[in-house]
Parts: sequence; C-alpha cells; structure tokens
Amino acid sequence: MKDAALEQTLRDDPGDLASWRVYGDRLREQGDPRGTLIELQQRRDRSRPADREALDREVAALVNEHRRSWDAALPEGATVLERRYGFATKVSVVWSDNAPVVIEQVMHAPFVTALRIAPSDAQEQDDLDWDDPSEALRPEPSSSIDTGALATLDLGRLVELDLSYLRIGALGAEALAVSTYFRLEASGPGASAGSGRTEVLDLRYSRVGDAGLAALAASPGFAGVRRLHLQRNLLTAEGLRALRPLIGLVELDLRYNEIGAEGVEALLAAPFIGSLERLLLYRDDVGDVGAKMLADAPRLPAGLRSYWRNV
Repeated sequence: MKDAALEQTLRDDPGDLASWRVYGDRLREQGDPRGTLIELQQRRDRSRPADREALDREVAALVNEHRRSWDAALPEGATVLERRYGFATKVSVVWSDNAPVVIEQVMHAPFVTALRIAPSDAQEQDDLDWDDPSEALRPEPSSSIDTGALATLDLGRLVELDLSYLRIGALGAEALAVSTYFRLEASGPGASAGSGRTEVLDLRYSRVGDAGLAALAASPGFAGVRRLHLQRNLLTAEGLRALRPLIGLVELDLRYNEIGAEGVEALLAAPFIGSLERLLLYRDDVGDVGAKMLADAPRLPAGLRSYWRNV
C-alpha cells in the first residue's frame, strides 16, 4: 500500500493500530523518529501499569526533542491543538487576510482532520454587541470577514470544524454551504450518498441566523454532522425546522436563541429527536409552554424528558 493510501486509511480510521504499525515501520525506514514514537506508544498501551511510567518518560523525551521539527512543516500562523503519534490532528488558525492561504497549507498535513478558525482580538471587540435587533432578520458578518474567501476553503477532509466566536453571519454560512470542495468531498469515492465527513460543527456566537443555518443543514458536506453547537445565533422556530436533514444528530446546543413553543414543536418533529443524547437549552429559551412540551414529549429520550420535568 502506497503512503498516500495508507494515510487515507488512517484518517478514515485513526484507531486502526495495525495500519499505524505498518506506517511506523515505513517512517523508521525513512529515519523519521515518529516511527519509534508509534512503537513506543503502542507498547505503552499494551504494557502493565507498573511498566508505563518508564515508557511515558521515554515518549515524553522523544516528543520534546523532535516536536519543533515535526511542526516545522506547518505554516506560520498555525497552532497545533491536538496530536496523534507526534502528527498534528487538530490545528487553530486566526482569521486574517492571509488565513485562507495558511488553511490551505495546513490541510496538506497528512492527519489534520480538525480545524479551529479563531477570530482576531479586533473581531472579538467588534462583536461585543450580541443583541443588535437590527440584525435579527439577516445577521451580517463581521466587517473583517471575507465571506467569498470562506467559500474557497478546502475543508472537505475535516471531521471537526470549529468556528465559535467567528462572526461569519448568514452570508458566511451560505458561502461555506455552497463550497464546491464540500460538495465534491461528499460525492467523492468512498463517501455515502448525501453525506459529508464533518461530524462536529461548532458555530457558537457565529451569528448565522435562520437563513445561514438552513443553508448549512441543506448542504451535502454537512449532512453527517452529529454534534452541532449553535449557542447565540439569532435562531427562531424557522431555523429549527431547517435542521430536519441532519438525521444523525446526537448532540445539539441551542442556548441563548429565541426558540419558544413554536421552535420546540419543530424540534420535536425532527427525525433525530429520539436519538439525541444531549440537548442544551434553558427555560428562558423555550418559555414555560415549551418547557412543558419537552417534559411531556414521548419521542424525546427518557433522560432528557426527566431533566425538563425538573427544570
């Protein structure tokens, strides 16, 4: 198996220990110490608790010695948040005019499948007024966000996309939704019909509104989302009705949105409602009538129903 095919296998199934061992052997042949790291960490995981401390020290020493050189392949402006066997798997990039170029380079790293696009300090200051009523119908992106650039990002490989606090607005959400890269990935070889790779989508405080959420939920690239964070996005019942295509949802955060009883009715009619494991809402988001509907809903899992009976 060629390296590119083996790397694809490991992106698809990071827990495939046998394939990691094969990859580690190849790395050692090339003089890459990450091959040794793979062998050490797998040996550590198989060892008795009494033997792990010495192996932990050996692993830590190897990582400390080589981490800087391992990260040298990433562009300036990329920060590694998570690793596997020394390889970056989750990376953060602060949004700027140069961010699309940095992100494109980051996505060439072999095992990056999670990305955080963070706002700059200036954007955070610009977005302090979260309750501007003038934006209720059409939430606007931050003046520093180039929504056209968002549509060009090649993010189809991602399993996790975190845009929390990046004020992309409805236009930014629509730009991501129509990205040709997402659509190509969703319909590419090995992909399920109508399902993208992204499983975790974090849009807290992104101000996408009902229209932006509807565009994302209808996009094939996001059809596989299982965990969706929508805290404070100017959403109403209309936005909740748009969530119906996301049939695989198991976690949904809707806090600080004006859901109301009408929104609860839309939520309880969604095909994913019986599969939810976490539903984050406050009584103020749904009102007394909405809270009672949740407490009495037969399709809502028993644990969530019980929670609402005690709110």
